[in-house]
Amino acid sequence: MFLRELDSEAAITRKMLSRIPDDKYDWQPHPKSMTIRQLANHIAELPGWITMAITTDELDFSQKAYQPVQISDTKELIGMFNELVAEAKETLWQTSEPVLEKKWVLREGDVIYLEGTKTEIIRVSLNQITHHRAQLGVFLRLLDIPIPGTYGPSADEHEFEEVAQA
Repeated sequence: MFLRELDSEAAITRKMLSRIPDDKYDWQPHPKSMTIRQLANHIAELPGWITMAITTDELDFSQKAYQPVQISDTKELIGMFNELVAEAKETLWQTSEPVLEKKWVLREGDVIYLEGTKTEIIRVSLNQITHHRAQLGVFLRLLDIPIPGTYGPSADEHEFEEVAQA
């Protein structure tokens, strides 16, 4: 089930990431918002959380500080995303269901941020991809960059269809 969903979400996400112009990575819509670089890097890294959830029992930020990869162009961004999707798919393929029912924890020392089965953490990771991809769509819309369709055509794609039919 997760393999099919990851394939589908990766295809949609790849289309969205491919729309980022290389000269807009430092743009942010508001001082409290992430830059496009921060948001896009996070989206591209999220398939790696699937692998991490399966192959580890926790992530403790007090033991391992988070260091995001600094990507500055869309070609490199999509390359990293594709690599992490491939790793997640291979890990999922090789994983048995009993492993997925084991506990996984996201913490910083004694402070627990998230706790659940590995199955639940995979679901959270897939939901995070969708959530942050939608944020990226808003960022691109504010920059007047056409948005690709996700679960159907976007308003931009619909406009192109109307012009082609005229």
